[in-house]
Amino acid sequence: MMPHNLLTPQVMGILNVTPDSFSDGGLFCSKDAAFKQACQMYEDGANIIDIGGESTRPGAQAISVQEELDRVIPVLSKIHAELPISISVDTSKATVMREAIAAGAYMINDVMALRGDNSLATVAASHDVHVCLMHIQGTPRTMQHKPHYDNVIDEIKTFLLERVQACLGAGMTSDHIMIDPGFGFGKTVAHNLLLIQQLHLLTELDYPVLVGVSRKSLIGHLLNKPVTKRLYGGLALAVLAVNKGARMIRTHDVAETVDALKITQAVLQQAE
Repeated sequence: MMPHNLLTPQVMGILNVTPDSFSDGGLFCSKDAAFKQACQMYEDGANIIDIGGESTRPGAQAISVQEELDRVIPVLSKIHAELPISISVDTSKATVMREAIAAGAYMINDVMALRGDNSLATVAASHDVHVCLMHIQGTPRTMQHKPHYDNVIDEIKTFLLERVQACLGAGMTSDHIMIDPGFGFGKTVAHNLLLIQQLHLLTELDYPVLVGVSRKSLIGHLLNKPVTKRLYGGLALAVLAVNKGARMIRTHDVAETVDALKITQAVLQQAE
């Protein structure tokens, strides 16, 4: 299990068991392919694996609860039984959360920050599970339709702290809560750049911050490169995020990110 204080930056490996995710859709749809990828990420040094059964890319189509369960639970169960690694499930559906927790999920990673029907109560009912609360403006289907903020940092901070308070009010403990500013989820390139630049305003809060920028359109916009050519841009953002205090990096590229963060942490520790 991961220590909650996360003194060393952690790496969360992305495992999308979906046909339509923006970067790796269709690559790991079968249980065997997904498990093989999980084994590789574990060998590469991932601290936790994040399984997603429904794409949250801009404009993605929603799927049924049963379809998401059919994608996620068999993969989760196999990884939990055969690998000594923590598992997160990326979902916004209370039923999927409940079944994932029963199957051994360590964390629920919800892009809607437990605002869905029964989601908060479902997670709060389990005293062992951790949660990552993410900021999003709108929904995955609508989030990139002209996002607007008067003050992007203040609004994200206010939202996340409100969701933290909702979790605490439901009986969750503070050491089970992580926050995610939601890069690319209802944000323009300018919003995302400002968010990286001022990330310390979130990391100075009492909750560890997860950052997910791997292969995202921000990198494509800045470098004019397709999804398959965004590794180095993603590593640069990961290093900047950790330098600003992020405690977990969510990535498709585990081995490269682990190496980059080891160097970053060595330098930061030396500076202390």
